[in-house]
Amino acid sequence: MQWPVRRIAVVEHSMEPVLWPGDWLLVRPTSRIRPGQIVLARHPGRPTLLIVKRAARRQDGGWWLESANPAAGAVDSARFGVVPDGLIEGRVLLRYWPLRRPARTS
Repeated sequence: MQWPVRRIAVVEHSMEPVLWPGDWLLVRPTSRIRPGQIVLARHPGRPTLLIVKRAARRQDGGWWLESANPAAGAVDSARFGVVPDGLIEGRVLLRYWPLRRPARTS
């Protein structure tokens, strides 16, 4: 396994019900991505913004990334197009949450 594995907090609702705000992710830096995997990427229009999305398909030298919850106003490839390979930071290895997880209201 390549190190360092990164720890990332989920803060938005775009990946519900797969991921929830308050979940934590361990992300492995890699360029080996397969369709269906959840990845950490940089937003193409705002490279300082990290996003977590599902890699739907390989397309034009990059990846088409999709949200699990488009109704939450999610920003994904439907808005910004294909994400170049160089903006994919890695893939999610696992999700965990704090022992005292806040109650969900929905």
